[in-house]
Amino acid sequence: MDRLDSLLKELGISKVKLAKFLGVSRQMIYNYLELDDINKWPKDKKVLLLNLLGVKSPEDLNNIKITTDYITEVEARLSSICSEGETYTNIESANTLLNGLNRKDQELMVSIIDLLKEKLEDANDTEGHNTVKYLYHFIQSLDTSKELKYILGYVAKETGFVKPMEFVFNEEEQFIFESIMYSAFVLYNSGGASKTKLAECHKRFTNQIEQKMEEKLSRTLELNNIKVLALKELGYTEINEHNAAEVFEKIAEIQSRKVGN
Repeated sequence: MDRLDSLLKELGISKVKLAKFLGVSRQMIYNYLELDDINKWPKDKKVLLLNLLGVKSPEDLNNIKITTDYITEVEARLSSICSEGETYTNIESANTLLNGLNRKDQELMVSIIDLLKEKLEDANDTEGHNTVKYLYHFIQSLDTSKELKYILGYVAKETGFVKPMEFVFNEEEQFIFESIMYSAFVLYNSGGASKTKLAECHKRFTNQIEQKMEEKLSRTLELNNIKVLALKELGYTEINEHNAAEVFEKIAEIQSRKVGN
């Protein structure tokens, strides 16, 4: 069963997606995976699973080699059998969150939400919580650096979901970035990099981050001071829906005074 669990993770098949494929609840999938032998699964579910993975018997699972072509084949089988009706039902249940998105983007959003929910379902899994929290910060930062998008491209290729010569962003820059990322991972996995050797490099990284945080804090304090001044000049004690436009206009005016000085 460890081999099956490993295969599902390498193929990117979530418990949610597998549950849809087999026509059972997500909890039932957890129950199946806790069994020590696939032969203890209900026969129809076992056959469906083996067909999905393209093998004839549980023993053949050990011979599976994960390649891009194999992932594509499994994904095609998964997509062809998972009912669209169930996907759309999930979409409709999240209607408010998905307003304004086309059908293709709605399906992508639902898949993402399902995966994140799965990560967060165990209240005692602090690593899962922190992983999703860091992912949230990553998404928040996507527009601040084009290299963050290149990281996504590298990971998608490294895990076999995207062909290695597919470039959906700036091709030249993405090519260079991926080459550097690969070299870094080779160094990391070779054992040639150690904490002692990289201590100075990490110190520079830490100093750079701390400087950015200080600058951000300084800008925040400055904006707060300008907001307080704007409220004072207008005779208000707080910003509300009735005076917001006027206050923001006054803030812009105060900022222009500072630039002029």
